[in-house]
Amino acid sequence: MTDRYLELANANLTKTILDGLGLPTPVRLKREDESNPHQLSGHVLLGSSEGASFTQAIYSILQATSVTMTEAGGDDSVSLVFDASGISSADQSSQLYEFFSQQLSSLARCGRVIVIGHRPEALADTAHATLQRGLVGFVKSVAKEIGRKGATANLLYVDKGGKTAIEAPLRFLLSAGSTFMNAQVLNAAKPVIKIKGDWTRPLTGKSIVVTGAARGIGLAISQVLARDGATVIGVDVPQAKADLNSAMASINGLSLPLDITSAGAAETLVRFCQDHSSELHSIIHNAGITRDKMLSRMTSVQWDLLMQVNLGAAQRINDAFLATELLDNGGKIIGVASISGIAGNVGQTNYGFSKSAVIGMVDSLAKPCAKRGITINAVAPGFIETQMTAAIPFATRQMGRRLSSLSQGGLPIDVAEVIGFFVSPQAAGINGNTVRVCGQSLLGA
Repeated sequence: MTDRYLELANANLTKTILDGLGLPTPVRLKREDESNPHQLSGHVLLGSSEGASFTQAIYSILQATSVTMTEAGGDDSVSLVFDASGISSADQSSQLYEFFSQQLSSLARCGRVIVIGHRPEALADTAHATLQRGLVGFVKSVAKEIGRKGATANLLYVDKGGKTAIEAPLRFLLSAGSTFMNAQVLNAAKPVIKIKGDWTRPLTGKSIVVTGAARGIGLAISQVLARDGATVIGVDVPQAKADLNSAMASINGLSLPLDITSAGAAETLVRFCQDHSSELHSIIHNAGITRDKMLSRMTSVQWDLLMQVNLGAAQRINDAFLATELLDNGGKIIGVASISGIAGNVGQTNYGFSKSAVIGMVDSLAKPCAKRGITINAVAPGFIETQMTAAIPFATRQMGRRLSSLSQGGLPIDVAEVIGFFVSPQAAGINGNTVRVCGQSLLGA
């Protein structure tokens, strides 16, 4: 659905009026060039704290990309990367202040701020861990400060793995694909399997299952994965067979009309994948429904049906595939949660429970999956412009759009791009993460 306010805010005359009234004037966000995705550009200014661990690795990664390294920013010209891993005392925190207080005015429109630190839980020194945890509050606050420019700030915590852990998330966070991922914390560690892949078409030759693929976010996910070289196995209910067949035909994918809540559905999906290939790269658990009602008036049918679609089916599908070796040594499992599962929402106790449980699925499976060379992660979308949100009452819809640091809703492709990063072979060190794709919505922030 078109955001008319966003259009007005970017027209010269009405932008001046809105500015004069003190109303938010959201910036048109830069998204990937569909004909040439994953290309990094622009100027990057790299800073570091004393005793930082990752600066040399970050520098060599950036040098190998098409960004231009600079030693000083001009007006609206740079993205900022800062290695804060050396900060271990309150006095040393001034190094963070000095860099950003001097350079933040140079941040480009739709630019990026990326802070890199040690994962606090991995540090033996309690003082060091304390200061590294402080980076979360810093990044979230900076994100709110720079959102008016369409810019984002994110934090990358590194556990083990050095350069091999940092490269994929750093490249993604600098890319146009991360445009609606804001004020988030990514945890990176030593890859669970040796990384192989092309940065421009990372999914070439890979087969990926996407449930709920006929429309909306599921369709956008399928299109992004196909763009990156994957063969998509699209799954949706038999009632959506025509839409599913059309969607998969448009991306040279495979279509499987299937009610994932039906008896034996998980086994049917496994057999379909085995007939297609001896291995499967990824499963994207996107299928989901809402059945909103105040809890005191919610029927057992509304609770049970939603729970089977949003949660039970995903668990059974995981169990069925993990009983085979299809995903071993490089496979990816992705859950689609929601900010409602993080912050809760009125009239969505069933939905909030199911989406919070998806996050629990990621947390509980991360370690056992890693032992088999598999990663599992989740995205938690906020207000995304879909047919579902288009049906929301006007005032509520406008609040959903404006109550974020970027003052606008996201697009289905914004969710798809983050998932595309999670399933890329290069992201083999990203495991057990749940990130919000919400532009830093105030809901749950």
